Amino acid sequence: MTDFIPLFPLKLVVFPYEELNLHIFETRYKQLVRECEMNHTTFGIPAFLNDNVMEFGTEIELVKITKKNKDGSLDIKTRGIGIFKIHDFYNTAHNKMYAGGDIERVTGKEERDLDLNDKIIKRLNELYNYLKIGKPIPTDIEDFYTYEFAHHVGFSIHQEYQFLTIADEIKRQEFMLDHLTNLLPVVQEMEKLKKKVEMNGHFKNIIPPK
Repeated sequence: MTDFIPLFPLKLVVFPYEELNLHIFETRYKQLVRECEMNHTTFGIPAFLNDNVMEFGTEIELVKITKKNKDGSLDIKTRGIGIFKIHDFYNTAHNKMYAGGDIERVTGKEERDLDLNDKIIKRLNELYNYLKIGKPIPTDIEDFYTYEFAHHVGFSIHQEYQFLTIADEIKRQEFMLDHLTNLLPVVQEMEKLKKKVEMNGHFKNIIPPK
């Protein structure tokens, strides 16, 4: 079963539960926002990658129009509520200025593996320590959800999109853990290289061979 929703393609990936502030200035998207406000309806943000609207996106609820600017632009607060898959995309929806699509809402398994959470948290701590990142990481494995950190583990935008398409939380955990496991040695080598560069020009304690 499919439903029609307005679509707002962007060159980014939005995840469920993510809070996103947007500045709306194009006439077509100002129309979209005003209709969502008036009708209490949602819209979708599919990722726009490689000059294409991608098949998967996130359904968005309009939380609040925070500011109506003198030039007619709008500042809005939104929140991601779920994943969808586009069956038919319309560059211009019927009798509208904005894009739209017939979408199928994607539901998956939300059960988590707490052991995987423990491993992810340990690797995140390693990564943040190496990079000197101060973002808090949950210490309780039951408080960790992959969506909350999907923008903060060093994914490329294409990896973020791939992550978005995974419906099963355990598979998302495995994807994130595999990524961190592969990323850490690269970061460690970069840290060693940085130290070598910093040593250049300084006296070195070198022990000659006997």
